[in-house]
This record gives sequence, C-alpha cells and structure tokens, in this order.
Amino acid sequence: MPLTVEDVDLFERARGRLEAIAYRMLGSASEAEDAVQETFLRWQGADVGRIEVPEAWLTKVLTNVCLNQLTSARARRETYVGQWLPEPLLDGDPMLGPADTAEQRESVSYAVLTLMERLSPNERAVYVLREAFDYPHREIAEILDLTEAASQQILHRAKKHIAEGRTRTEIDRAAARRIVEEFLEAATSGKTEPLVRLLTSDAIAIGDGGGKVPARAKAFEGARAVATFMRGLFKPSAAKRALVGGSAGIHLATANGRPAIVAVVDGRVVGVTCLEITADGITAFRSQVNPDKLTRATEVWAAAEHGEPLFHAF
Repeated sequence: MPLTVEDVDLFERARGRLEAIAYRMLGSASEAEDAVQETFLRWQGADVGRIEVPEAWLTKVLTNVCLNQLTSARARRETYVGQWLPEPLLDGDPMLGPADTAEQRESVSYAVLTLMERLSPNERAVYVLREAFDYPHREIAEILDLTEAASQQILHRAKKHIAEGRTRTEIDRAAARRIVEEFLEAATSGKTEPLVRLLTSDAIAIGDGGGKVPARAKAFEGARAVATFMRGLFKPSAAKRALVGGSAGIHLATANGRPAIVAVVDGRVVGVTCLEITADGITAFRSQVNPDKLTRATEVWAAAEHGEPLFHAF
C-alpha cells in the first residue's frame, strides 16, 4: 500500500532525530544520509497501518541498517589510505542533534567519535541510544534483540573503553577558545617555544587525507614534535597554495561542539582541525582534509556569515 501524505510527514518529522543517531553511529554524514534513506525505503515497503509505535519501528530499522554499515565499514577502513577520522560537522548543522545535556554534547564531540571506532557495533549502538538520546535499556534491548541486563552490561563496557581513552577532562568552551586564539597567534610567530607551552607533554597531531590530500597518517607525538609540525603547517609556501587552490583564510569556529580551526579557500572548506583541550593544555589536533568529507561542511559554512578570516595561511 503506498504511503499517505500523513505517513510521509511522520517520517519527515523523525528525519532529524534519525540522522543524528546515524551520524553518531557511523561518524560520517554522507553514510548517515544513506542509512536514513534506506530506512525510508523500508518504511515505504512496510504495512505502516499495522505499526503501533512508528518512532520505535523507525529507530529499530535505522539502527540495524547502521549496524550492517558498521560491519562493512570496518572492512573498507582496512584498505583506507592513511588514517581514518570522522567527518566533522560545523556549528549549526542539524545533524549534530540534541545538545541539552553533558552526555549529549560529549557523544558528538570529535574526540569521542574517534574513540567510538574502538567499540564493537553493538557497544556503539547502545552507547549512542542511551547517552545521546536517553533511550531506556528496555527499549534498547528491544531494538537490538537483547536482554535489558545485556544492554546495561554493554553500556558499561562502552563507557569504560571511552573513559580509558580520555584520561583528562576538557575545559569550558570560553576558556578553550582563548587557548586556541593563543595557539593561532603562536603558530604564526615562527617560534616553537610559545607553541610548546600551550601543549600537553603527550600531545598528538594526526590527519585524514583519504589518499587525496597529503596528511600525516602516523601521529606526531609529544609537545615538541607537534609544535614543530604546526609551526611548519602555517608557514606559507607556493606548494601549499597550489595544493588547496589558493591562500586559505583561517577561521576560529566550532565543530562537533568544540573549538576548531577551519581553512577556507574561495568559500570552500579545505580543512577542519578539531582540537581536544584540557586544563593542562591542548592534547590533540585531528585534521580532516579529505575533500570527500568536507562537502557538507562547505554547504553549512556557505549558509552562515563568518566575517573576515583571522589571517591567510599558505
């Protein structure tokens, strides 16, 4: 039976929540859109009139689609060129979903999305549904065909894995922004020592170019190594300008709810560096420069006013 206008409207009202769940599950906006579209196709093929709780049905179908994608994604990432990092979402992107609680904000941070790659598909699903969307374990158990006790145990394991990767607590947004401003000023000074002082001793820097843009697949480790790399990164050169198609305007922005550095050339986002900042200093730089993972960022960037860049690099 074809969908009625009411059936389509019901799905469209759920789309934002479904996309936010899928993005957290998959770490990719494009894959999240595909998962939601597949869910819609299954909605079209279902006997909608017999579905008692459409929201629960849609969430279950979407979650299973994402679980299948995660399984195949692991195989694809084994052949991925260089380091795989999530697709960053800029401030204002509706796919970021709810951000009312600390758990919701944490679940979409770039650092946690990266750590979630360590989780099994079921651990990731339980973590996302419980922490980001506050689903009770009873409903999660029904979605994943588990017992309620198993859902609780899986969440405990997932939170433990993520906590092990985050030994320090991040600071508030205003303080973090000030540190990023200091970093950018230091990075353009041409001196290494001011940068070293802003970093933790075990700081890392890593990038995802997807084999299309040169990026450091193996992380730079340690404050001095990272500072030296970052100083060189902001040093102008004809080769860098040729690579990105011009001189990049550097903006201080927000990605995945945290301070980020966005490089823009003629309205096109060519790089997003997400920073992990603690009370001890900057502990991680994760740079997404794979153009395939910056399409949505460019669209969101173009839809908002950002003012003049802080400076032009390269």
